[in-house]
Amino acid sequence: MNRPTLSLIAGVAALAAVTGFAVLNAPQTPGTDTAKAAAELPVERTSLLCPAPSTSDLAETTYTSFTPVTKGTRGDGKAELRAATGGTGKQDKAGKPVLEPKEPGTPVTGDASGGDSPALVGTAEGRFAPGWTVQATTKVTAGTGRGLQGVNCTAPDTEFWFPGASTAADRTDYVHLTNPDDSAAVVDIELYGEDGALETNIPDGITVRPHSTEPVLLSTLVDEKQTDVTVHVTVRSGRVGAAVQALDDKLGGDWIAAAADPASGLVLPGIPEDATAVRLIAFTPGGADADLKLQLASPTGLISPAGNETLHVKSGMTSAVDLGDITRGEAGSVVLTPTDRSVPVVAALRVVRGKGADQETAFIPATRPVGTRASVAENTAKGSALSLTAPTATAQVKVTASAGSGGGTAASKTYTIKKGTTQRIELPAPAGLKGTYALTVETVSGGPVHGSRTLTAAQGDVPAFTVQALPDDRGTVEVPAAEEDLSVLQK
Repeated sequence: MNRPTLSLIAGVAALAAVTGFAVLNAPQTPGTDTAKAAAELPVERTSLLCPAPSTSDLAETTYTSFTPVTKGTRGDGKAELRAATGGTGKQDKAGKPVLEPKEPGTPVTGDASGGDSPALVGTAEGRFAPGWTVQATTKVTAGTGRGLQGVNCTAPDTEFWFPGASTAADRTDYVHLTNPDDSAAVVDIELYGEDGALETNIPDGITVRPHSTEPVLLSTLVDEKQTDVTVHVTVRSGRVGAAVQALDDKLGGDWIAAAADPASGLVLPGIPEDATAVRLIAFTPGGADADLKLQLASPTGLISPAGNETLHVKSGMTSAVDLGDITRGEAGSVVLTPTDRSVPVVAALRVVRGKGADQETAFIPATRPVGTRASVAENTAKGSALSLTAPTATAQVKVTASAGSGGGTAASKTYTIKKGTTQRIELPAPAGLKGTYALTVETVSGGPVHGSRTLTAAQGDVPAFTVQALPDDRGTVEVPAAEEDLSVLQK
C-alpha cells in the first residue's frame, strides 16, 4: 500500500516558526557541515499580556501597539488586544478588541481612564507577530504612586525574577498575574529579604482563573516589613504574564519589569543623567555567595565608583547598596562582572529624579542584549531618550524611528557605541511626525549592546519619568534546513 509519510524535521520546523518558542538544531554526524543546518524564519504567532494599569480614579493610560516590518512574513495576519474577562467559556473572548493594529511599521494607540481599566490579553499572527510590542503608559496626578508609570506588555512564561520590590510601610507593591489560557494557572510567589527567605502565607499557591488577572499585594503575604525584597514567581501549572507595580507614598512609583535570567555578569542600562539617587538591589539564587565588580559605563568609558567598587551578595539573601548620584550629570549604565568564580545573580536599580517633595521613581532591571532587533513604542517628539551600552566590545547599531501614529515618514541612522561606554542617542526624527512613534534598534556589527528608553513628562514640579529596557524581540526562530526532501511518498 502507498501512503504519505510526514517529515519529522519539516514538521518540527513548521511548529517552531509558528510558536517562536524553540531553537532547533539538526542532528549532527562526524564530518557534517553544520553551517547550513539552521535558517532564521519569522515567528508566526505570539502573545502579550498587559497588567491592569492603575486603581486610581485619576489615572490616564495610553496603550501603543507596534510591529516592525519583517522580511519573509506572509502577507496576511492580525493583532488585537482584548480585556481579560475572567471566565472559562468562549464567550469571555467575545466583544470588540480594545486595540487592533492595521499595518506593520505604524504604531496604533488607544486610551483608557480611571481605576477600573482591565488587564489586556493580546495575540498577533502572520506579519504582525515578529517583534510585536505593546507599551502601556499611565499618568497619575496625585496620591500614592503619582507620576508616570510605564510597562512593556510581556509574553506569558513560567518563571520571573523581580529584585527591587518592597513590603515597607511606605510602599504598596502588587505583583500582577495574568492568565491568557483556557485553563487555570497555579502560581507560587517566594519573597527574599536581607536575611533570606521570608515565610509567606500561600503554601498552596495562587490560582489565577482562565482569561483573568490577579493582583497580589506583597505586604499581605508576610508579616515582616522590609525595604528591599526580591520576588520570585514560578508557575506550577499553566503560564502567566507577571509584573510588579511599586507605589511609594512620597516618591511616586512605576512598574518593575522582570529582570534578565540569573547570570554571572549583568548590565543595567540607561540611568538618566539627572538622577539624584540610585539604589542597586541584587540577589543570588545559587548555593554560593557572589562577589561582583561594580562599574559605571559612562560616555567616556568604564569607571569604578569610589567606595562601591565591589558588591558581596550572600546566597539566598537580598543585598542593596546606595550609589547616590553616581552618573554626575551624564547618562550611564551599571555593569556587574564576577571578581572570582561565576555565580548567577539577578539585579535591578531603583532610580530617583528630583528633590524634596518633588521626587519620582523608576526601575531599571538587568536586561538581555538588543541582539538582532528590539523595539519600544510610544515615543514623543519631546520627552524621549535612548541610551545604548556596549560593555565588552565596540558595536555598530541602526536606530529607526517609525512613522507616527497620526502620520509622518520613518527615519534611520547608524551609530557606533564604543567599548565600555553608554551613549545617549540623538534620535532620528520622523519627518512630518504626528502622534507618537516607535524606536527600533538593530545590531549591525560588533559586540553585544544593551539599551533602554526613558520617557519624561513634567507634572508641576515633579520630574515624572519611566524607563523601559530593549531586549531582543525574538521575532525570528532558528529552524533546521533539510539537506534533502524528506516528505516524499514512501512506497
